[in-house]
Amino acid sequence: MPTEHDLRHHGDAEVRDDGAALVDLAVNVRAGTPPPWLREVIAGSLASLAAYPDGRAARAAVAARHGLPAERVLLTAGAAEAFVLLARALPVRRPVVVHPQFTEPEAALRDAGHEVGRVLLRAEDGFRLDPGAMPEDADLVVIGNPTNPTSVLHPADLIAGLARPGRTLVVDEAFMDAVPGEREALAGRTDVPGLVVLRSLTKTWGLAGLRIGYVLAAPGTIAALERAQPLWPVSTPALAAAEACVSARALAEADRAAHRVAADRAHLVAGLEEFAGDGVRVAGPAEGPFVLLGVPGATAVRRRLRDLGFAVRRGDTFPGLGEDWLRVAVRDRGTVNAFLQALDRALTSLP
Repeated sequence: MPTEHDLRHHGDAEVRDDGAALVDLAVNVRAGTPPPWLREVIAGSLASLAAYPDGRAARAAVAARHGLPAERVLLTAGAAEAFVLLARALPVRRPVVVHPQFTEPEAALRDAGHEVGRVLLRAEDGFRLDPGAMPEDADLVVIGNPTNPTSVLHPADLIAGLARPGRTLVVDEAFMDAVPGEREALAGRTDVPGLVVLRSLTKTWGLAGLRIGYVLAAPGTIAALERAQPLWPVSTPALAAAEACVSARALAEADRAAHRVAADRAHLVAGLEEFAGDGVRVAGPAEGPFVLLGVPGATAVRRRLRDLGFAVRRGDTFPGLGEDWLRVAVRDRGTVNAFLQALDRALTSLP
């Protein structure tokens, strides 16, 4: 089945090469990370590089963080690897991806030879999940929560209601640790049949270049995914980071950061609402560390913002969105204020 969207386009493309000097509002990695204490942990692991990676301690630490046995945890080279493993290792006949969302799950399924169905959530409904739109014969369902790029946080019980006998329900919670209290999280739940939860440690902790994430699922599913992994898929520095990022100290810091993000996002949204007269609309309510904007002439606006020193994420590569959408990462108030001034100039310069 052909796709009209560039499923391999990601926010980092906006800040490569000639975009390297821009203020980065295109990538959803928390600014100012990794913190010094985490860099020290990673640097300390370099003395062990002569030995093959041993993931047992990190796996046990992640399991303990979610109150699960270790056999329900699989460490991966970022959450993106988990999508590839799911696409290759599970006997899937009718996969369905809920869009708009992160495009790698569909790309991985297509690369594995699957024909992928789509459930498209509608802007006029606030991109909220409609369980009735899900095909009953779907045996693999993928949904993000909070969803990238819409920033919508779906109720956990609503997502859990998608579970069916014989269905694998994959919930991408890569940004859940940016939600204060991680409300609506399904990580750690063992009462939902077929549930697979993916988590990333790269966003909150600034480890996109290190690649570390994990899967939470029933032991049989974890075993199947593990068999599909290459040997030693997670490096020793990444394992050290994983163990550190689920410590009590790290969890407390992540919660404080989530509350700061929520306050900064409220400031950003309030500023964006001042442009309603220009046709700017904010999808929401936004609950993630980014917001989705409907902007008339968004392509021209994005290019003008680049001229003014700001990179934002184009929205038209996400199924369910068109050329009039942009995604903007939440940053500190000073950066937000400068961006809002640039947006004002970009909008007023349109023909």
